[in-house]
Amino acid sequence: MHSSSDGPDLRKEWLQQRAHGALTRFHDTTPLIYRPCINVPKDVTDWIAGRGGGSLFLTGAIGVGKTHTAWETCRLWLKAFYGPDRAWNGAADIHTYRSTALFDALRPDGPDEVRRTLIKTLQDADLVFVDDLAAPKVTEWTQERLFEIFDERYINKRPVIITSDVLPADLGPVTGPRVASRLREMCGRSVVLMEGDDRRRGEAA
Repeated sequence: MHSSSDGPDLRKEWLQQRAHGALTRFHDTTPLIYRPCINVPKDVTDWIAGRGGGSLFLTGAIGVGKTHTAWETCRLWLKAFYGPDRAWNGAADIHTYRSTALFDALRPDGPDEVRRTLIKTLQDADLVFVDDLAAPKVTEWTQERLFEIFDERYINKRPVIITSDVLPADLGPVTGPRVASRLREMCGRSVVLMEGDDRRRGEAA
């Protein structure tokens, strides 16, 4: 990176270039239905600005827009990550997963090396977004692997974004009680209840 002697204008330009590249890559990996920009609740913008809890939990009835809001939140978080007032600690590393795909990847009958690499990646990423966490049926094995991921993020205060139809305290049957307890604390000041009609009647949810 440029030294401080290069001046603030060069640093700003350097960050803008990296932000543009990161946002372009994120846009290209975003599902088509969630690419249009949308407004997000004030609690979400507060969380991005650091005024909420360490992690973000979006809950509400089916179809109110939790997933689209989460994708937009990731984009806004990424944009803030490259802000000129933020110390540079390398490029942002975001990982997004549907819960069903994540749980499938953690199954015991898959390649152990692939599974261990995935767990390590999700432990260390700057931001992890897991969509629809209450949906899958899981085994005790999968719950143990989830604990490995979320406990590491919990003790190192690395943020997660979760969408779910239930509150963090009610996730125990899916994630196991230890993960539910950690998510309850991680997201305690940033649990956002989304309300409204089922958007799938006319647009993405």
